[in-house]
Amino acid sequence: MRADMSESVIPDELPGGLVVSPVGGAADTLSVDPVPVNRSPAFEAGLARSAGILGFGNIASRVIGLARDTITSYYFGASGQLSAFTVAANVPTMIFDLLVGGMLSAALVPVFSGYTRAEQRAELAEVASAVLTLIALVMGSVVLALELFAVPVANLLGNFSDPALQQVLVRCLRIIAPAVLLFGLTGGVTGLLYSLKRFTYTAVSGAVFNLGIVLAAPLLAGKLGIYCLPLGVVAGSLAQLAVMSPGLRDLRLRVSTAWRHPAVRRIGRLYIPIALGLIVAEIQIVVDRRWASGLGVQSVSWMRYATTLIQLPLGLVPVAVSLAALPSLAQRATDKDWDGFRWIFARGLRLVMVLLIPAAAGLFALAQPVIRLLFQHGVFAAADTGMTASALRLYLLGLPFAGVDFLLNYTFYARQDTRTPAIVGVVAVGFYFIAALSLMPALGFLGLVLADSVKQAAHALIMTALLMRSVGRVGGHGVPGTLFKAGAAALAMGLLVWALAERLVGLLPGGFLGQLALVAVAAGAGAAFYTLVLRIWGVKEVVDLANGVTGRLRHARP
Repeated sequence: MRADMSESVIPDELPGGLVVSPVGGAADTLSVDPVPVNRSPAFEAGLARSAGILGFGNIASRVIGLARDTITSYYFGASGQLSAFTVAANVPTMIFDLLVGGMLSAALVPVFSGYTRAEQRAELAEVASAVLTLIALVMGSVVLALELFAVPVANLLGNFSDPALQQVLVRCLRIIAPAVLLFGLTGGVTGLLYSLKRFTYTAVSGAVFNLGIVLAAPLLAGKLGIYCLPLGVVAGSLAQLAVMSPGLRDLRLRVSTAWRHPAVRRIGRLYIPIALGLIVAEIQIVVDRRWASGLGVQSVSWMRYATTLIQLPLGLVPVAVSLAALPSLAQRATDKDWDGFRWIFARGLRLVMVLLIPAAAGLFALAQPVIRLLFQHGVFAAADTGMTASALRLYLLGLPFAGVDFLLNYTFYARQDTRTPAIVGVVAVGFYFIAALSLMPALGFLGLVLADSVKQAAHALIMTALLMRSVGRVGGHGVPGTLFKAGAAALAMGLLVWALAERLVGLLPGGFLGQLALVAVAAGAGAAFYTLVLRIWGVKEVVDLANGVTGRLRHARP
């Protein structure tokens, strides 16, 4: 499962307050402090408000992202040219993840957050200037290297049997290369904004990025063909950086080479373990795309569309919840308030489970109707819908694990432990390679998809075991009960949605409106059923959500 580029620049936020030496991972060093845990309504309202801002931005980004891929499917279907572009488009994302993205949650934001008090803003500007200058130099060098060595890079990444598709990959690489620099600068600015808890600027950035392709495809597809897409990526990344920059208007940023500053060095120390783990992860991504391109020219495109649908619930639920909870997790770690740390983690985990498990069940049941509604237009054929649906269902097996992984990783980053997630990431990639090599002969590219779900499950299970060992169990916070209730209700909901969708096929007219009605009615009925069951069972998160909606409606009455 691969986050698209709109997500790679939506990283993590952290606390206000200087974070000092890393907290050890041994259980005997994490005794519970008798510090009172802030569980007040005001605290939860603040958490919900932060998650709401991020969630709104993610909704806008995902909706426009779906429009992006709907437009892309209309003009380019699941063609080999689109597969070549997809391979090229992974390059800026991979470089960003390796050189900047890995620093955001693990190093940039924790360190920046130590300088956010008013009296430290000048030093924050000094540290940020040095980091941004370094990012610009490194990313600029990478852009130059991509332009010069596009052919060997394309031969490494793609294995298309048609030489013309390899040439498309080369040209797309050269067009999209400047996005590497823009992504890098956007990542540094994002780290600053999250450390300052200025969520609004980053919340809209993903939507602005996706607008690049949304506008470029219909305007330029007739003249430039597939090459309108890499141009759209560059335009979107430039617009994204532009809309975020005003959030730093009160910081005096400049070109700086103050790389000996202790904060810059601390960022490097925290980043090194993550970088080593990311290298292995990026190797897996390169191998995955190369294998997929050799298993059929359309395979990468089918995986792309399935991944887009997976990213929708991932972006709306665990990303928003994790980003909102992480500052408080890091502050509890700094204060060594492990009771509060466990409570905040459990609260976030219950929210993720209650919202993500039914999303996975609903998408599994409605895979074909949803894909038909969103993508089966223009040159995207019914056969493409079937193959994309198969990939989506196999990706969905790993979705709950991937969602939980956001919170699990952040609990370690909040304690400035970057080594453990990196090691577990390497181990999980090993699970992927074993599964992929075992499944590809029989399942083709679907074996790669299933192997990815195996990797997600292995990573989440190992991280869960290590977290319980380091900070203690969270069973006393209602997690097992919530998991059981959410799982049982989601299973029943999935069966209901599937049966209802099958029934509606014969009752509703064909065409776009009929497809829209089928998805809306089945999904709405499933959501209502799931919410009702969990409310009857007294699941706190659903009760709070329902009461909040009821209160707003009551308040809105004249």
